[in-house]
Amino acid sequence: MQMKLIENQEPSVKRSLKARHMTMIAIGGSIGTGLFLASGTTIQMAGPGGALAAYACIGIMVYFLMTSLGEMATFMPVSGSFSSYATRFVDPAFGFALGWNYWFNWAVTLAVEVAASSIIMKFWLPEVPGLLWSALFLGLVFTLNALSIKSFGESEYWFALIKVVAIIFFILIGILTILGVFGGKLIGFEHFTQGEAPFKGGFLSIISIFLIAGFSFQGTELVGIAAGESENPDKNLPNAIRQVFWRILLFYIGAILILGLLIPYTSPSLLGGDVEDISVSPFTLVFERAGFAFAASVMNAVVLTSLLSAGNSGLYASTRMLWSMAKEGQAPKFLARINRRGIPMNALVLTTIIGGLAFLTSIFGDHVFTWLLNASGLVGFIAWIGIAVSHYRFRRAYVAQGGDVNKLTYKAKWFPVGPILSFSLCLIVIAGQNYEAFLSGSIDWYGIAVSYIGLPLFIATWAGYKLYYKTKVISLKDCSFDKSL
Repeated sequence: MQMKLIENQEPSVKRSLKARHMTMIAIGGSIGTGLFLASGTTIQMAGPGGALAAYACIGIMVYFLMTSLGEMATFMPVSGSFSSYATRFVDPAFGFALGWNYWFNWAVTLAVEVAASSIIMKFWLPEVPGLLWSALFLGLVFTLNALSIKSFGESEYWFALIKVVAIIFFILIGILTILGVFGGKLIGFEHFTQGEAPFKGGFLSIISIFLIAGFSFQGTELVGIAAGESENPDKNLPNAIRQVFWRILLFYIGAILILGLLIPYTSPSLLGGDVEDISVSPFTLVFERAGFAFAASVMNAVVLTSLLSAGNSGLYASTRMLWSMAKEGQAPKFLARINRRGIPMNALVLTTIIGGLAFLTSIFGDHVFTWLLNASGLVGFIAWIGIAVSHYRFRRAYVAQGGDVNKLTYKAKWFPVGPILSFSLCLIVIAGQNYEAFLSGSIDWYGIAVSYIGLPLFIATWAGYKLYYKTKVISLKDCSFDKSL
């Protein structure tokens, strides 16, 4: 390894996240605004069966990724986990590129969530300037992260709980509506058999919505980053990860099934679902159909909670990633400092400033903001590839150095099928993000640049570090399992 690890500094991060915090971080991370706003679009594009197939495939992939991350994180719980694992088990250049690109992704995402939150507030208070709401929400998530790790955990717990309750309520109301309890007819599976349903457009349509489904699950990996501050990672992290699969099955598959049963895939309303008009969200439409007069206000509040949760957890993840890289000599040393409350305040302040500057570009230059957003678009999937590759190398190195996999605190099942399947599906999602640009009569070079710009940026970061420090892929015998680092 070319870069020496910086000496551990005092004070250290606090292990204050309880089991319920870890569980809700895992659940909340897998439930984003994509489910509330974009799920209808997936049904319209690929039919109800196609949408279910896409979400099921991505859900299985995410489950395997979480088991991979869980095996490494319980053995070696560190904040900024998968960047550290890539540095130790693959190549320092790979870890460097993963860490910096992931940090950039969440800094830009923070700006997106803050901007969207201000738009949502116009639903209730249209006369109040959006910039004021943005400043307040940015200040709120900064404060929650700056106070203590416990304040972050508590806020994420309640944010996630609101989303969970909303989805469970939606599924129950949906089932009752399908059965005709609210005065309508018994619907059954009639919308699954009309026109091209259940699979509209065939296999290519399913591939086309993989990206949408994948974005809906972005953030699930946050539980691995939080492992470094769990009070009992050996027990809490495996329990949280085991529940991810069933939560995905219930929340995503259940919600998509309800939407597909209640709303025809040909309905123009499925193309709605935007933060500027929550009234056309498919969830809102189902509630209104059941006779809930305040459905739009309720869903507006739920989506606002989801946005604040994403901003809050994104700021946490990017801060810990930056701090972790600083500890390993891959970022300026001053970012490794921790205050007496166990918060890497320098990393937190810098991330907040960058997120705020990115938000300002959305006000003074939409074009710049769009390119920033596109540049970060694929980073989540690249991070997932990093987790899969790191786990594959971790397990092989562990065995090569005489480790007994049966003695691991948490052992990912179906190795090596899990990481290989996750790696392959992530590649398909990345490659197919804008495959239409290659199928038209003339190649849409601008569309390709907009869609794939994140990929060359990641490769450039990786190659630049590799060439400068002349790093090599670490041999299995030389991979470090030192838990004290």
